[in-house]
Amino acid sequence: MSNSLKRTPLYDLHVAAGARLVEFGGWEMPVQYKGIVAEHNAVRSQVGMFDVSHMGKFAISGEGVIEALNKLVPSNLGRLKVGQAFYTVLLNEQAGIIDDVIFYRHEPDGDRENWSVIVNASTCAKDKAWLQQHLGDRLVDNSESQILIAVQGKTAIATLQDLVVSDLSKLPRLRFGHTNTEVLGVPSFVARTGYTGEDGCEIMTDIDTGRALWQKLLDLGVMPCGLGCRDTLRLEAGMHLYGQDMNETITPLEADLNWIIHLKEKGDFIGRAVLEEQKANGLTRKLVGLELAGRNIARHDYPIRYDGETVGVVTSGTMSPTLGKAIAFGYVPPHLSKNGQILQVQIRDKEFAATVTKRNFL
Repeated sequence: MSNSLKRTPLYDLHVAAGARLVEFGGWEMPVQYKGIVAEHNAVRSQVGMFDVSHMGKFAISGEGVIEALNKLVPSNLGRLKVGQAFYTVLLNEQAGIIDDVIFYRHEPDGDRENWSVIVNASTCAKDKAWLQQHLGDRLVDNSESQILIAVQGKTAIATLQDLVVSDLSKLPRLRFGHTNTEVLGVPSFVARTGYTGEDGCEIMTDIDTGRALWQKLLDLGVMPCGLGCRDTLRLEAGMHLYGQDMNETITPLEADLNWIIHLKEKGDFIGRAVLEEQKANGLTRKLVGLELAGRNIARHDYPIRYDGETVGVVTSGTMSPTLGKAIAFGYVPPHLSKNGQILQVQIRDKEFAATVTKRNFL
């Protein structure tokens, strides 16, 4: 593996735990430890943990921050109260998705608003440049000084509670509740967020505390999990992967993210005119969920066919460990996007039936 790949501060602990490492977004990351299915099932039934320190972590503070941020996203961030967060997307002039991100609103200092945003690892440099272009020195990059650990699963909150001062059960799950609190006695940031469809928290803290927390959770029997099951978990839960299910040529309406678009609540923002045009005139493609019969897995870029013609493309696909069936996302014309529609996916030189379904397969 290339020596130019970046490594998180937990790298040596992954090696010691027997992780199989792969390249991901310029980073050398664990894809699995015990095995993808075992790790997936641990999260669905009990608890697992992920090193997500490779993600970008930016603090934003100053006057007029909310107005500046609202120009960059289709969502009304003014909806957020202190201690809440929102999933949204950064848009370019064509309403293409630069990245999908989570914005967190913190307690202000007088007129100085305090926010933070977590961005994808593969787009971190691009996102930073775009945000700095619009925010200037109101943005501070904490990506390299902070560890980010996701603890996910039905018993995640109970597992973490003894290590954290705040009552985690009081953090609202629906509004992505978050707080600044002590973890292992050290000031840290805890958010009730994740990328698995299960309950849990993401903890951001300094490097020494993060390493101690990872080791403590290992000692408590929490299973370390890699990118492999992170992908199967998020796909079952209907969550997008940037770079596969959406990119700078796809709009949030096409990506079936209508719920993050607040046109009636907002003034102008980058990409607004394109979204208004799509609302008025309709889409040419839309992201849908697909279920395949048998053991045939639809992979990224496989053609979707209907009536002898290629009509779309698969963006993500896997064999669901929870459901025991092959599931996928793909783009198809809107008239073929209704639940129950039968399509075909071309796998090598054969076609296999695929039924359009809700994207949250769980």
